[in-house]
Amino acid sequence: MPNPALKAAFDAGKFIVAPGVFDGISTLVADRMGFDCLYVTGFGTVASHLGVADAGIATYTDMVGRVGRFAQLAKTPVIADADTGYGGLLNVRHTVMGYEAAGVSGIQLEDQEVPKKCGHTPGRRVIPAEEMVLKIRVAAEARRDPNFLIVARTDARTGLGLEEAIRRGRMYGDAGADIVFIESPESEAEMIEVGRSINKPLLSNCVEGGRTPILPAARLKEIGYSIAIYPAAGFLAAAAALERAYSHLRQHGDSIAMGDPYGFSRMTDLMGFPEVWEFDKRWAVTP
Repeated sequence: MPNPALKAAFDAGKFIVAPGVFDGISTLVADRMGFDCLYVTGFGTVASHLGVADAGIATYTDMVGRVGRFAQLAKTPVIADADTGYGGLLNVRHTVMGYEAAGVSGIQLEDQEVPKKCGHTPGRRVIPAEEMVLKIRVAAEARRDPNFLIVARTDARTGLGLEEAIRRGRMYGDAGADIVFIESPESEAEMIEVGRSINKPLLSNCVEGGRTPILPAARLKEIGYSIAIYPAAGFLAAAAALERAYSHLRQHGDSIAMGDPYGFSRMTDLMGFPEVWEFDKRWAVTP
């Protein structure tokens, strides 16, 4: 069931910083850091699971089991990317019910055409706003617990302009979205305009190397935002570390100079080996 702490944090006006998680290790590490929320990134999860682009290839079946597992691993509330809801209105209802049953505390739905594309890449096209309004209304009706939050994202800014993106954001908020996500504003001035124009909790998507400026949390709160997600920070760091480690191994033929960068004992602790060892001791069979 959804973790009520997330909705309580929004209701209290607390600004939320949410790191992106994409697999079991990243979830366990982030969960220990004391964040108020974790964000399951579609880009990172699809990359980790399938090794392909976030371009509408992953299905509901690919994703629901993974986001549910991340929610089970974490004590921290989880918001999960669900793309377009994986189809039409009936698919949206099924997706919302499935994500909520999996233990997620919030779901992100977007207004792109199928197949969708990553929000900071070119070529995105959106469905009519009225169709997305119906999706949000279906999502709001499908949830069973009021603590389960709906994040409505519009990708209209890049192709149709900021004014249309703001218009859609207002419509989606009125339709029942708890949080509005205007994807890819291209300057701080545009972000200020979004904050001034939409009277709903707003989400800022902070992507290193993306289309939107990354502003400090205090500044985001000042201009009207309520949550900042960092979907790429974890998997970009992981890819860089892997590239360095594998490059060193290929060049030198060993890993000696790399040392033990995280700590094997720390990793065994993270993965729960001490509990396994204690179980084995308690249930040991004497020959």
